[in-house]
Parts: sequence; C-alpha cells; structure tokens
Amino acid sequence: MKVILLGELRGKGGEGDIVEVAQGFAENFLFPNGIAQPATPGNIKQLEERRHNIAKREEKRIADAEALKDKIDGKQVVVDAKIGEEGQLFGSVTTSMIADAIEQQLGVEIDRKRVGKGQAIKTAGIHQVEVNIYREIGATVSVLVGKPVEAEPEPEPEVEEVAEVEETEEAAEAEE
Repeated sequence: MKVILLGELRGKGGEGDIVEVAQGFAENFLFPNGIAQPATPGNIKQLEERRHNIAKREEKRIADAEALKDKIDGKQVVVDAKIGEEGQLFGSVTTSMIADAIEQQLGVEIDRKRVGKGQAIKTAGIHQVEVNIYREIGATVSVLVGKPVEAEPEPEPEVEEVAEVEETEEAAEAEE
C-alpha cells in the first residue's frame, strides 16, 4: 500500500515521501498515529502544493542536525560504572546512561534511541559510540567507562614514624 509520510519514519523516509508499506502497518499504526495518509490522487495533489514548505522545514532540520553534530562529534564523555577485577563491569553501559552523560557533560539533549552501539559495553576503557542525529547525519562520541585516570602523586614514606618506632624499641630495651 502506498502512503504519504507526514513526518520522519525511521528506515522508510521523511516528511512528504511516498513509500510502500504493508496494509496492516498503515491501517493499524501509521494512520491512527498521524504519521502517514493514504496516497490517493487528491492527497498527492495537495502534497505537490506543500512541497515548498516541506523543503524549507527539511533544510532547517538538516542545519540544526549539522550544528548538533559539530557540538558532539569527537568529544569524550565519562560514564561512571562499578568495575570488578580485570576491568569487567557489573552489568553493562546502557544507551540511556550514555545519553544522560552526553546531556550532563556536553549540554546536548539526545534521545537514547538515537544512541547506537554495536555490542554491549561490558569492559572499562574508551569505546567509540555512534549517535544518529538525523537521517544520514551522525556523530561519533568517545565513551570513557570508569573513572578518568588522573596522575596521583605517590605517597612518600613517612620517615618520622620509622624513627619513633626505633626510639620506642630502644626505650623498651633500656627498661629491661
């Protein structure tokens, strides 16, 4: 069944596109939720009249997506997680944890459904995660799992305590 999309439908197309979908999908999901309308001759004629407005909105969406990409592409966020021995996590890092970290640390709100990861992150360290912003526009974010490694000064051995221990040992021997 051919339908005209009224908004973006992931994997099918964007606003104003005429796509082929299953009849049950159209009647039970797309039409009741206002995502599409039937591709009748009258609706196609109305679509042709609205093409200019649709093109303007699409340009704005693409410009906004490019600006968002510039803000997050190549940046690093830290996700704090409980780490066991040998760098294994207790559980895994979820897409909502990554989306929350991006929002808190970079100030950019990303829907967790747009954060894609090939496999579950179950080890500590740096992982590259793809973020689908809009259609083909995406960004890569480095996710550091665990606490960031900071150069901590090594504690100096306390010489005073050693001297005190020797003095108490000498005093104990003198008393005997």
